[in-house]
Amino acid sequence: MPRSGEPKRGIRSGQRKARQSAPLNQIPRGQYRSPYAPFKIISDDELDAIHTASLTILQEIGVNFLLPEAREILRQAGADVENDGPRVRFDPAMVEETIKTIPPVFKFHARNPECSLIFGENYINIAAVGSPPHATDLDCGRRTGNFADFKDLLRLSQQLNVSQIICGHPVEPVDLPVNIRHLEAIRAVAILGDGPLFGYSLGRQRILDVIEMTRIVRAVSPEELVQQPSMMSIIHANSPLQYDIPMLKGVIELALHGQVICFTPFTLAGAMAPVSLAGAIAQQNAEALAGFTLSQLVRPGAPVIYGGFTSNVDMKTGAPAFGTPEYAKAVLIGGQLARRYKVPYRSSNVNASNAPDEQSVYESMMSLWPCFLTHCHLIKHGLGWLEGGLSASFEKMILDAEMLQMMVQFLEPVPINEAELGIEAINEVGPGGHFFGSAHTMERYENAFYQPLVSDWQNFENWQDSGSQTAAVRANGIYKQLLADYEEPPMDAAVRAELDDFVDRRIAAGGADQDA
Repeated sequence: MPRSGEPKRGIRSGQRKARQSAPLNQIPRGQYRSPYAPFKIISDDELDAIHTASLTILQEIGVNFLLPEAREILRQAGADVENDGPRVRFDPAMVEETIKTIPPVFKFHARNPECSLIFGENYINIAAVGSPPHATDLDCGRRTGNFADFKDLLRLSQQLNVSQIICGHPVEPVDLPVNIRHLEAIRAVAILGDGPLFGYSLGRQRILDVIEMTRIVRAVSPEELVQQPSMMSIIHANSPLQYDIPMLKGVIELALHGQVICFTPFTLAGAMAPVSLAGAIAQQNAEALAGFTLSQLVRPGAPVIYGGFTSNVDMKTGAPAFGTPEYAKAVLIGGQLARRYKVPYRSSNVNASNAPDEQSVYESMMSLWPCFLTHCHLIKHGLGWLEGGLSASFEKMILDAEMLQMMVQFLEPVPINEAELGIEAINEVGPGGHFFGSAHTMERYENAFYQPLVSDWQNFENWQDSGSQTAAVRANGIYKQLLADYEEPPMDAAVRAELDDFVDRRIAAGGADQDA
């Protein structure tokens, strides 16, 4: 956490050296923690009612597991598996007992040890946008995702101190062939940044490739990697109540290798879940518990994150809505459920705006407040999400960084002591004076308040004289400056050679088959 008197811009592990033409006000990179108690939106009895409803869904309705291997694991543990179909029903006691092995806190290791993160307790970690099919900025507009924008978004994320993790392709590089995309993309993530890694669970071979790339980058043995979670994957239930084959293959391999599994049902109330918020959350919780159970049966103690992603649709069009009051309530209730099960929690900074405008900001702020209030251990899509997740915006990366810096600064406790109460200053100024030149003010002048990254606090006349730039236009200039100042973080030459050798050999072998 930044403290009074610390520099406004941090240097990540002594390796991120500023070459900027003008200084930008960034908070230092580090672990962010909330000093406040997590917010409760429903009573313990109401939380128990959701838990009970979820267990009823699992026992009486069940969940489809399309991978026979996964069904067999569940069958051997005592689940009721249909003989000729994918449906699995769970005994509530089995679920409650099995998930007790999930670690409530774990360390997420990065190739740069100073960028490793703690998940659990009151830690809050922030990831850049992941998986949109388009990129956009004010200069070139909306375009299909490509590898050049992919790498620039990685560089920008590395430059923004408040962006700590890459959780998915910051834009989908569709110009890379599908069979080798994961190899080239994760190599770029590993080289252009120095945080933990991420892989998509799109079959067994792809996730095994990323696990091996992670081991190489961390320079550890396979046995050490199992004990040191260093890469993550998001596992979506195919809501309602179904897990597909590629995702389940990923779950099994991730659990066996001790890597992080973030189970995130994507339940849109009124579309893939009941229109009532309570019903949508009960379904979300049932799907998450089913995934938790499988992971712990594969390997007790495998690190798991509870992903909450319940929102609503526009009932007139069916389009997803984000940053709504319903979304905020769902985030808070999801956090209470995660705390009930003692599992780290994930939610997202989302909005449905088509441009980096006022709507994108107020919907994002509506998303961020519940994330911070509930101690969200992973804020996915923290920077850059636009258009309901269909676009990664360079300007929105900067606007989100501003909002996130403000939220992190909000976590700073208010010091209450004799010096800060300022009675001497009030006595010095007296009635009718001002505090601009008081000794109390001058002692604190440099670090009295949050210094903005994007916000322009000039009066109207000065703002007009300086070009009348909107926040989005200022953000455009800031992201370009950060990219111009980017320096690739150092990587050990032997590690880089081993990584390149592995990726090049896998590409020469054809990469990963669609069904692998």
